Amino acid sequence: MHKHGSDQKAAGRHDRIALIGNPNVGKSVIFGLLTGKYVTVSNYPGTTVEVSYGNMTLNGKKHLVVDTPGVNSLIPMSEDEKVTRDILMRERPSAVIQVADAKNIRRTLLITIQLAEMGLPLILDLNMEDEARDRGIVIDTKHLKDIIGVEVITTIAPLRKGIKEIRDAIPRAAIPAIQIKYEPVIEEYIEKISALLPRSNVSRRSLAIMILSGDESLREWLIGNLKAEIIKEVEGIRDECQSRVKHPINLLINQKRLDMADDIAAKVIKRIHAKGGRTLSFIGSISMHPLWGIPLLLLVLYGLYEFVGVFGAGTLVDLFEETIFGRYINPMATKVVQLIIPVGFIQEMLIGEYGLITVALTYAIAIILPITATFFIAFAILEDSGYLPRLAIMSNRIFNLMGLNGKAVLPMVLGLGCGTMAVMTSRILETKRDRIITTFLLALAVPCSAQLGVILGMLGALSLKATVIWAGSVLATLLFSGYLASKVIRGDKTEFFLEIPPIRKPNLTNIVVKTLGRVEWYLKEAVPLFILGTFILFMLHKLNLLNMLESIASPIVVNLVGLPEKTTEAFILGFLRRDYGAAGLFVMAEKGLLTPVQSVVSLVTITLFVPCLANFFMIVKERGIKTALGMIAIIFPAAFLVGGALNWALKTLNISL
Repeated sequence: MHKHGSDQKAAGRHDRIALIGNPNVGKSVIFGLLTGKYVTVSNYPGTTVEVSYGNMTLNGKKHLVVDTPGVNSLIPMSEDEKVTRDILMRERPSAVIQVADAKNIRRTLLITIQLAEMGLPLILDLNMEDEARDRGIVIDTKHLKDIIGVEVITTIAPLRKGIKEIRDAIPRAAIPAIQIKYEPVIEEYIEKISALLPRSNVSRRSLAIMILSGDESLREWLIGNLKAEIIKEVEGIRDECQSRVKHPINLLINQKRLDMADDIAAKVIKRIHAKGGRTLSFIGSISMHPLWGIPLLLLVLYGLYEFVGVFGAGTLVDLFEETIFGRYINPMATKVVQLIIPVGFIQEMLIGEYGLITVALTYAIAIILPITATFFIAFAILEDSGYLPRLAIMSNRIFNLMGLNGKAVLPMVLGLGCGTMAVMTSRILETKRDRIITTFLLALAVPCSAQLGVILGMLGALSLKATVIWAGSVLATLLFSGYLASKVIRGDKTEFFLEIPPIRKPNLTNIVVKTLGRVEWYLKEAVPLFILGTFILFMLHKLNLLNMLESIASPIVVNLVGLPEKTTEAFILGFLRRDYGAAGLFVMAEKGLLTPVQSVVSLVTITLFVPCLANFFMIVKERGIKTALGMIAIIFPAAFLVGGALNWALKTLNISL
């Protein structure tokens, strides 16, 4: 077996533990359970890829745990995969915890083999053991441990099962005992290149294999560690090797790895009677069917509408706004403020027409929170059931019409949670063209969860027809804009690959944890912005600038879109925070200041309106100020033009809502 020890730089890196794994294997959940809540998230040096760091104490000693981006290979095909590979090369973790999907051991072993070639101490965690068993898959962990020579742990992360075993196994992390022998010609050239490479945090052999595989992302490392003439010699050796074999070297290397993975998988997988119910299997099958998947999708959307739009925005908002805040909190706060603070600027700021207590907290807690919380619950159910990837498959053909990589569906779906995070997630797309188009469409036509919740609340008070018109207008704008963007922005489209998990019964603990985490985020991040937005509105009012802005916007808002002047406030606040703008419309509709037609037109306009401030800053960070301003210059007039066209169509056709 190849000796890795001589290639290792142990100094100063013994306290680092890296979590490695394919995308969507529960790595971040394991990370959270090992480190607790208090973690730091920052861009990896020289990239826009975020990496999470957290502390873990083990046997009285602190360790830094690094949650790396998901990878399908350690020969990078995306910026995320390059960051993960670079962390292993630059930081030399004292232990690598490979988090794996127990249902897909073959895919797991492809990374295990590459980690073994790197000579990194490893622990293998087979997560989602329950899902594997439900599908009739059981892994013989003892036999697997004997074959690969490292600790093998099984976990069910949402239930915290196996976390203690991972912690206990960390001191026993070992370099895997498996190693592939490639074709004699390839082995000959691996040795030749290895002899020219300097000592590194990973084995020379693994670096030589990366070079022979044509890993262009390694060139930066080569330039930093080798003289120009040595680099030229290495590249010459690589080209000479390619000339001596019939097929591309990377294909030959990958095929050998696949053969070993298949061989090990065949030895350790046991098949049992699947526990997954026939009903769930049937739902899983039809959910991606080009015909039968559509009624299921419509059923899911209807359930979302009823739960969020009717129950959340109707029943719960009435309870919070009219009873809890209307009868108790606001009257009590008003009395306390009037008692403590004399009439004047401060009193008006707290409990006046734009009061921080009577308006900001009422909007944030009484109106938005019940709607947002119900949406978070529904979103968590869809996530945990495994339906979201199927939604991506169902939508793939539509997105192909816009010339997009099918992976763009994932940021779009995540955009329904938070547009700011979705822009960041668009990094998974391989080309700059796809990232720009996806970011533009997210900013234009994908409402975040908080805004969508309020929109569903308003639509719930109208009719299903109103909901269909709103959704149809937004989707038509999305498709048309995407089609135009794909024609204007040059570049190649890439293929779409997605791992599909089984449809499963949502886990209550999972749903509660996800919902509470998102509600906590909302209270910490959104409520302060509501207060800031109300304060800005209050100051604009005091300085008589609000009336001026309403007058300036009047020709557009009143004459083109057919809305009352007061809706200008909602659009101003919509830039500070999208859901706050929608909440302003919600309150106007409740007070009878908007007709049903005006409600639908205003909702379409504010959905398409410029993204919130946080989202705008994220676009600037990811795409640059020039691109961000260009997007805003298109989105702003587009929103009002579509709103105006819809207003004209509804009135001309005399459609009642």
